[in-house]
Amino acid sequence: MPHPFADDLRARVQARLNAELAHQQQHLVEIGPDVGDLTEAISALLLGGKRLRAAFAYWGWRAGGGEDRGGEHATPIALAAAMELFQAAALLHDDVMDDSDTRRGRPAAHRALATAHAERGWRGDPDGLGLAGAILAGNLCLDWCDDVVVRSGLSQERLTETWAVLERMRTQLMAGQYIDVVESMQPWGAWSGSQRLERARRVLRYKSAKYSVEHPLLIGAAAAGADPGTRDALSAYGLALGEAFQLRDDILGVFGDPQETGKPAGDDLREGKRTVLVAHAWLAAERAQREMLERHLGDADLDEGGVAAFREILTETGAVAQVEAEIDELVGRARSALSDLSSPTHGPADGTNEAHDALGELIALATARST
Repeated sequence: MPHPFADDLRARVQARLNAELAHQQQHLVEIGPDVGDLTEAISALLLGGKRLRAAFAYWGWRAGGGEDRGGEHATPIALAAAMELFQAAALLHDDVMDDSDTRRGRPAAHRALATAHAERGWRGDPDGLGLAGAILAGNLCLDWCDDVVVRSGLSQERLTETWAVLERMRTQLMAGQYIDVVESMQPWGAWSGSQRLERARRVLRYKSAKYSVEHPLLIGAAAAGADPGTRDALSAYGLALGEAFQLRDDILGVFGDPQETGKPAGDDLREGKRTVLVAHAWLAAERAQREMLERHLGDADLDEGGVAAFREILTETGAVAQVEAEIDELVGRARSALSDLSSPTHGPADGTNEAHDALGELIALATARST
């Protein structure tokens, strides 16, 4: 069985992305070279990443009984590439909203565009250009995602079913991004402890979990014409694994190695993210610890010493252990749903045993304790 992240699958997705960029460049040539900064920012972003969403779309197609006839223009590879374009849009916009300096170890797009402005000696505000350019680059990625899906070779019936999932993914992600911003601005006394935890879970589900795993899986499955039982099993697997994936990402955001994560440790703290991890700490914290959380969460100038103090609180309150236990529980739920996928009720059809095995491997890869 090919590894779910086999080099050939990665290479085919990258080739499809390269082909799409070349195709879209044809529409931009007549505008002139000034738009090159936008396409360069997109190209740089599309060269890296875990390719998780691409993998889930591909294996959702295979789990739904879809065939892969090879080549970068095969339907499942097109769908996988579309997910990478959607992810690029989300990252470009997310970095703007979070005022992030880096992405994958490089300057975030809005920072790179602002630097280019300053180096060229242009008039006006470099940061203003950077923000505008990153937002527009993200919009282009959203448009190109749609274009790739439309030209993926699906019949009209399959395209209609696939499009319904894509619309839901897009709408829920945008709303999820907004409630993430809203949560970071709420006064600490606005909610009780249990409400705070539930609201953190809501952000986690709609900002990340669904669009990271569940929706890409269902896009692949819908495109392949999967039966309702298969889609239900994939949905249960995807939602549980998506939540586990984001919980792991929240821990890595504070405790991870920046050389591996591509972002400075503690950025979520500086941005004031009210994560499930932070909610658990607040619930169990003593008075002095709560005061520290309330005073310094969202402090853009939080230094390494401040991050170390947060790590101590997150560990001493048992928040890290609690989140690790939740990850384990969610992984168990994902594995149980995966067992349902291969039950006599749902199939599997020829070829989907391979997808079952790949999706099993993806559980470990998506929730690994290091990147």
